Amino acid sequence: MSIVEPILSNERIQKMYHAKQWNDTTMLEYFDKAVTQHGEKTAVIGYLKQTGRQQPISYQQLADLADRLAAGLLKKGIVKGDIVSFQLPNCWEFIVVYLACLRVGAIINPLMPIFRERELSFMLSFAESKLVFSPAVFRGFDHGEMINKLAEDISSLQHVCVIDNNGLEQFMVEQVSDQDRATFAANKVLPNEVFLIMYTSGTTGMPKGVMHTSNTHEYAARKFIERARLTADDNILAGSPMAHMTGLMFGVSALFMLGTTSILLDQWNVDLAWQIIRDENIAFTMGATPFIADLTDSSYAESCNHDNFRVFLCGGAPVPPVIGRTASEKLKLNILTVWGMTEMSAVTSTLLGDPEEKLFESDGCPYDGTEVRILDKHDVELAAGQEGRLQTRGPANFVGYLKRPEAYETDELGWHETGDLAKIVHQKYIRITGRSKDIIIRGGENIPVASVENALYQHTAIQDTAIVAKPDQRLGEKACCFITFRDGKTVSFEQIKTFLAEQGVSKNYWPEYIEVLSDMPRTASGKIQKFKLREMAEQLS
Repeated sequence: MSIVEPILSNERIQKMYHAKQWNDTTMLEYFDKAVTQHGEKTAVIGYLKQTGRQQPISYQQLADLADRLAAGLLKKGIVKGDIVSFQLPNCWEFIVVYLACLRVGAIINPLMPIFRERELSFMLSFAESKLVFSPAVFRGFDHGEMINKLAEDISSLQHVCVIDNNGLEQFMVEQVSDQDRATFAANKVLPNEVFLIMYTSGTTGMPKGVMHTSNTHEYAARKFIERARLTADDNILAGSPMAHMTGLMFGVSALFMLGTTSILLDQWNVDLAWQIIRDENIAFTMGATPFIADLTDSSYAESCNHDNFRVFLCGGAPVPPVIGRTASEKLKLNILTVWGMTEMSAVTSTLLGDPEEKLFESDGCPYDGTEVRILDKHDVELAAGQEGRLQTRGPANFVGYLKRPEAYETDELGWHETGDLAKIVHQKYIRITGRSKDIIIRGGENIPVASVENALYQHTAIQDTAIVAKPDQRLGEKACCFITFRDGKTVSFEQIKTFLAEQGVSKNYWPEYIEVLSDMPRTASGKIQKFKLREMAEQLS
């Protein structure tokens, strides 16, 4: 019996079909259609930071490689419902593994390249992964040695494929047989079956395995494609890790859905990114706040920018308004913000043509068919402008956590408790104000963390900032502010207080501790890990 049991009622299925929100098209079907229509067109071009450009791969070549690997997986005993993990950077092999798994009916489980023994041991064991793909060496780290050592202690893990100089050939067949293709057809993953398990990004502790079907995943990608007005002529730069939901959705899924070309960058480098934007005529890219901040500050911006580069999707965390405005003005670029979670992929986004106050002071409005609401601690829905718990329901909502049905936190009406705090602004737009665990209650008064952070982002010396609660015996909690400085810049605690006063921030909201870091602890997708900062704050005297 499969360990993957989606929470998906007939009532929800019928509701989505009746509303015409799910279109029953899988990612594999989108890909096959793209191969038929654009077989000779370049599908992917892989850029490696250290060695430069790889050979472009057409849609037909990608299909042939994926089918050869899929037939090889069958020979290894991989069958429908098996979970296959792959810890790969942004590279063409990632997409071939993705497609080969879907071809044999296996469930894909992408893993971030930054994970090491502790995380991987848990994730591979918990998912009962039957096969894992890994690079031999990436960014100077020997992944091959690590994964082979881990495999000795993971009973479910029957096969390890370390991608060395022989690439994926070691698991491929030379010729795909008619029997192989008959098995492909028989193992087809249906639109309401789980095809993807992705672990949460780890901003609050141990990750959970989020399960998605093609219908839940496809809806969110389709709605954003419509909002950004992307076409088959809009080349995509995939610089955000494709093992994260943002990168997977817009670097891979949108690629198949549009039939365009995706340029893959294995590790973020802003100067190389700008050269790719210029040389590959990039129209669209995506990433967390540090990505757009890097592009804005780069000396390559002026020489590499061009008129066809028109949309940057910024997600992962609320975008400080000063960063959004600066990027938009300097780069003449449409900065669209998106809010979502691994559980819902994407829920809201801003719109092309939105005025500044919506673009840079909100996280967008819900997609058609998706609903959001703000509740207080008594589950009473709040009016616009009031901060409370954010809930959402809609076609993109996931179908449960792997092996943890009790953690679903979705009520009988389909409302999911996101764990975010937010408020409604501009009638139907939302603004994320923090996580529920980010609330700081000092002497009985709530401190608006996001507002103070946004004020600090306007200081020219500050690169990043994050405020968390530090336990206090008398007041309950005090605000502890962690900051990183821009190169060559510094500022004192007293100067920060003066700056906050000039910004009109109430003295009651000023942080009482300032800690300077060389780098913020982040997930691979760029989110600041506030749970680590809270642990650090607890140790301060």
